[in-house]
Amino acid sequence: MLRYLTGGESHGPALTGIIEGLPAGLYVDIEIINRDLAQRQMGYGRGERMAIEADRVRILSGMRGGVTLGSPISFLIENNDYENWQDYMNPVAESKNDKRVTAPRPGHADLTGALKYRFDDARNVLERASARETATRVVVGSICRQLLERFGVQVYFHVVNIGGIKVQVENKVEQNMLEVLKSPLFMRDKAAEQRAIELIDAAKAGGESVGGIFEIVITGVPAGLGSYVHWDRKLDAKLAFALQSIQAIKGVEFGCGFECADLPGSAVHDEIFYSAARGYSRNTNNAGGIEGGMSNGESIIIRCAMKPIPTLKNPLRSVDIIDHSAIVANSERSDICAVPAAAVVGAAVAATVVAEEFLRVFGGDSIEEMEARWRKSQLI
Repeated sequence: MLRYLTGGESHGPALTGIIEGLPAGLYVDIEIINRDLAQRQMGYGRGERMAIEADRVRILSGMRGGVTLGSPISFLIENNDYENWQDYMNPVAESKNDKRVTAPRPGHADLTGALKYRFDDARNVLERASARETATRVVVGSICRQLLERFGVQVYFHVVNIGGIKVQVENKVEQNMLEVLKSPLFMRDKAAEQRAIELIDAAKAGGESVGGIFEIVITGVPAGLGSYVHWDRKLDAKLAFALQSIQAIKGVEFGCGFECADLPGSAVHDEIFYSAARGYSRNTNNAGGIEGGMSNGESIIIRCAMKPIPTLKNPLRSVDIIDHSAIVANSERSDICAVPAAAVVGAAVAATVVAEEFLRVFGGDSIEEMEARWRKSQLI
């Protein structure tokens, strides 16, 4: 069973992670992980911290010579900004109180986290609730994508909506991923991209933030991953759970998603065809590649809605958690728009879930054992 755990605070010494359940013998290209980490830091509308951090992974265990050993893989991403915060975020020595936060931000974990853990300083909450944590999930997902690619599974992503400005082009992202990566917003529509940039600039000038929607497309997934038998092993449920856990994600849909509610059944369900050359196939993919909690052999298509970031330069009203006086919310250094970064994280998280189910069906102690099981399945 594949599982992972992440640790670390936004301004602490480092982010850390442990992955368990990968087979032995998988070559992992560290520079691909670092490329994915760099993509997470891209995107028009990011904050000043992106100029400070240049995330790179350091593998501590579970690999030798770039190859997995079958034991847990542990890794570390140093926080370069810790140099400026060590007097306030030292894990052992007494910290200064100058960075104390008592004005919780509406829409953030600040207040609820402080109430839950009985903190009188919301910094204890925001440091871990920060989306900085997602860098560790990109590392995990990058390794999982490298596993999946051994079996022809590819994961793509792009942004389809920024603040209500929607991509209008219909060409497939899997055929245009290189163009997507050239875009400062990972959008496939140049006209929409320019309007979105202008919107982000206006939001910055007005002390606002902007949300949006990104799409993930996973190709080459064989039919039968997931389960119709067990509620907690349904593939769409597991993907929705994992994607919803990404900071600021407020909605997840598959295929035609919420649009299905407005359409008759004949316009929603994908008719089934068969040929000796292709096997079973569909001419449409309104299901988004998942039926009955299982992959059906078509591309998995997922869209995630991200709310605007709650840290505002023109902050909203709040209440001081010490004396309950009316106050404006805390304003940390933050992004104006992080939807492109969230798309990178979403692709990594989705890849991790698919890899987990892939290992459940075809897994073994070694990559050679997995490949033998995979080849055998292709003969059926």
